Amino acid sequence: MKELIGPFSQIITMANLPERGAISDNSLEIIEDGGVVIENGKIIEVGDFSLLSKNDLDIREINYPCVLLPGFIDSHTHVCYYGNRSDEYAKRNSGISYQQILEEGGGIHNTMNSTSNSTDEQLIDDTLNRLKRHFQEGVLTCEVKSGYAPNLEDEIRMLKIINKIDRSNEIDLISTCLAAHVTPKKYESSKKYLDSILNDLLPKIKKDNLSNRVDIFIEEKAFSVIEASNFLEKVRDDFFITAHTNQFTSGGLKVGVDNGAVSVDHLEVINNQEIDYLSKSNTTGVVLPGCSLGLGIPFAPARKLLDNNCKVSIASDWNPGSAPMGDLLMQASLLGSIEKLSNAEVLAGITCRSANALSLEDRGSLENGKIADMIGFETNDFRDILYNQGKLKPSFICKRGKIYN
Repeated sequence: MKELIGPFSQIITMANLPERGAISDNSLEIIEDGGVVIENGKIIEVGDFSLLSKNDLDIREINYPCVLLPGFIDSHTHVCYYGNRSDEYAKRNSGISYQQILEEGGGIHNTMNSTSNSTDEQLIDDTLNRLKRHFQEGVLTCEVKSGYAPNLEDEIRMLKIINKIDRSNEIDLISTCLAAHVTPKKYESSKKYLDSILNDLLPKIKKDNLSNRVDIFIEEKAFSVIEASNFLEKVRDDFFITAHTNQFTSGGLKVGVDNGAVSVDHLEVINNQEIDYLSKSNTTGVVLPGCSLGLGIPFAPARKLLDNNCKVSIASDWNPGSAPMGDLLMQASLLGSIEKLSNAEVLAGITCRSANALSLEDRGSLENGKIADMIGFETNDFRDILYNQGKLKPSFICKRGKIYN
């Protein structure tokens, strides 16, 4: 049965926006007093509520001021983990760097150990709790990385758990294999570890359909530019590629772009030549304001990236070490304030442009044929959403046509 939902004070469709570059708020399609017709979890029609046919439709009335947007898409997270690193947060605020903590055996290694030592039930419960909060805050699609495993067996375990959770929670999960996060302590060299990923892990992941995406952390304390380049050349024909690049040092971006990465993520440290290189590619730059807030480092230069015609998505990077907050809307709002981004640029960065960063064509905007992933905010003016810097949360959530109030 078809269902008509509305009227909404405003529907911000996020349709027909450019995939790259700057966007003014005047470019937004805004339908006043609008309605949405859905059927079988998909959008059939969007338009003026009073003009949409009411024949043979169930009507769900919205009786309060409400602005409707596409569901948010978080294109970079590490929410599948167990444990806590508040002690390291305190150390960093006392002047000890993230890189030093990692070099001394802490950081990612700590979460690897905690996650490996957790039971499946503990890991599932903690991950589900994070995803439940994300859902309530409007995130209806979420990328989730592995990468907190001290061995290949636990990598497979993590990916199986992510896939299991995908089938049992409201949010659609996009799994990514980040076995190449850092080299576990049991391996004598990073080369041998990467070889084992290529020869022993990825064939099983492909065979069991655990993920179609592979990530690598390109950084001095993780994997070098040369190591990452050799690795990705052997992966790119079988998987979508994404890469952690330019978080503390430059150089990794070119490796990602040259290997056809769908996205290069972080970009806190990036020079003009790299921005130009990214702008001439089809690769999306995913900026992670949560990491900058968690580590106390500069934000990625989102304004400059957009002004140079790059593709830009905004993601939370939710993880226990560098980005523990996990509030996508708050982080995106703060990034917009600091980097002077238009409302359209921020909202596109967490909807349609994030869909592009994940190679998803069926969501990210409110259009005929798209999945009925929609969120509503109790206000008459869409500008109030970012004005409240993340404190105005959705009062209406519709996931694949199912409404949660």
